[in-house]
Amino acid sequence: MLKRIPKFLAIALVVGSFVNVSFAQQKPQPKPASQPKPTTAQQQPKPAPSPAKPPMRPPSSGASDAMFKKITDTILSQFWSWNPTWATTVGNHRYDEFVDVPSKSKIGGKLINYRNWLKTVELFSNKDLSPSVRMDYNIMRNQLKYAIWQLDTFQSYKWNPSEYNLGQAFDLTLSNPNKRLHDKVQLVNMRLAYIPQYYAAAQQNLDRPTKEHLDLAIQQINGSLEVFDKIIPDSLAKLTDEPLKAGVTEQLGKATQAIKRYVKFLEDYKKSPTSQYRDFRIGKEMYDRKFDYELQSRYTAVQIYERALIRKKQIQEEMQKLTTKLWSKYYGKQPMPTGIAAVQKMIDTLSAQHCKREDFMDCIKTMLPKQEAFLKDKDLLTPDPTKPLVVRVTPPYMEGSGAGASINDPGPYDPNGKTYYNVSLLTGYTPEQAESFLREYNDYILQILNIHEAIPGHYTQLVYANRSPSIIKSVFGNGAMIEGWAVYTERMMLEEGYGPATDEMWLMYYKWHLRSVMNTILDYSIQCLNMNEADAKKLMVNEGFQQQAEADGKWKRATLSQVQLCYYFTGFTEIYDLRDELKKKQGDKFNLKDFHEKFLSYGSAPVKYIREAMLADVADKP
Repeated sequence: MLKRIPKFLAIALVVGSFVNVSFAQQKPQPKPASQPKPTTAQQQPKPAPSPAKPPMRPPSSGASDAMFKKITDTILSQFWSWNPTWATTVGNHRYDEFVDVPSKSKIGGKLINYRNWLKTVELFSNKDLSPSVRMDYNIMRNQLKYAIWQLDTFQSYKWNPSEYNLGQAFDLTLSNPNKRLHDKVQLVNMRLAYIPQYYAAAQQNLDRPTKEHLDLAIQQINGSLEVFDKIIPDSLAKLTDEPLKAGVTEQLGKATQAIKRYVKFLEDYKKSPTSQYRDFRIGKEMYDRKFDYELQSRYTAVQIYERALIRKKQIQEEMQKLTTKLWSKYYGKQPMPTGIAAVQKMIDTLSAQHCKREDFMDCIKTMLPKQEAFLKDKDLLTPDPTKPLVVRVTPPYMEGSGAGASINDPGPYDPNGKTYYNVSLLTGYTPEQAESFLREYNDYILQILNIHEAIPGHYTQLVYANRSPSIIKSVFGNGAMIEGWAVYTERMMLEEGYGPATDEMWLMYYKWHLRSVMNTILDYSIQCLNMNEADAKKLMVNEGFQQQAEADGKWKRATLSQVQLCYYFTGFTEIYDLRDELKKKQGDKFNLKDFHEKFLSYGSAPVKYIREAMLADVADKP
């Protein structure tokens, strides 16, 4: 775990004008007819000429910074107009009445705009901008290049039918705390009118999907029907505007039928013996490009893979040392097996300590206040009590990806929105599967999971990121920095004594941390080296000490994503290396809280850019 048409804007100082090709689709006419007329922001501007080169460079970084911000604010506004459902997910509700219908002409229009916006951004030079704005430049430039590559080369819209899932966009529109229910339902009404043509275009786009993404799409889009069958009708029941209720009810019926037709199309495709599929593996060339765009790391994909192999061996050696120390405590004079077998036996014994199946979510909830108290007592970060964390069951439209827990933040555009901690329950598990899952997320590891997902991991980092004055760093957040921070905090908390940090806790930490390392090894091996399912699961169980249920889930996840599993170890490695560098440079003046707050102040920027800024900051100080 990357969509309206705003008024045409021009920045005469730097460019003659922007290209902003109009939507190549007709706006549906939702009912009731008494809806407000489209505003200027909804009208369709004519194509504009390509940007012209500025007559001269601005004389100072301050002038360049201001000009760059003005340009990128305009580009971002237009970017969200073309990606309104994505805009909703980052808390930008300005375009909540639109859906970006994925027609071929619309995709072509996006490509034209992305290329022209990229040309505009590249009129600036790194050396003309201040360090913080330079980060924005690099992030924005990379994002536009990546968006072009995704549509022009990667083209997952042709083979990943699960991309066409609108459940979250409607759910977030209705849960927007800043609008009245009546206004939100009006937006939903307008947005519903797009659904039939949206799924007609989605069906037309599909060309030899992967089996894995086809199955995911059927599961998740069926799950999204809860939004249309329950959440929207529940909102309608609270309205007194009968004409609006009637109009929405009619639109809702048409929308639901379109979604079900799409699911049936996918199910029929799956049943047909003549259907053709492509391999879920994208191959080394595509993988390397995707890695570079998404991670923006100091390391290449193969370099981080090789570092992960070394780290795996180091962790296994540490686990064997800890097992030797603990052996007599749990097994008395019983002979200790050699090598990894002893570690596996010790982990099996410790894993028996876990919560009951029906108490899984309550166990997670009770840990959160303890982690926040530890953070305060040790003065590691400054929590924000105005941003509560809401633990909830993972919505059905998000299930099926193989992740047991996740965080949904409201995004930088919605500072008053709720942050959700999604927890997958075990209702669909057999007793054997549930026991395997709970042994994996035992009393030790559940604490580390909470650190990772909540405090001071994802939840805390995203609170800081949303405070960042740079919207670019937040909305185009770097996955490796975000996941890397969460992995870094796991170790940092134990180093500071959380747990308590006993030998047992450290042993189970290493088992957990090995997952991040294994994620990289697995992802690269599966996508680039054609590792098969049997070998992947054998590696996870025998060398990663994972339960079978976890290995099954991780294989599924590795077939549905590419390079995302590398975020964890890559980001952790870069952050930990940076901390060590600063410790050496600052000596006794190094302060852990200062490091954390300075690091997080840059938003969700790539670690390599944060590193450059923090090292330069230290070098500038006497």
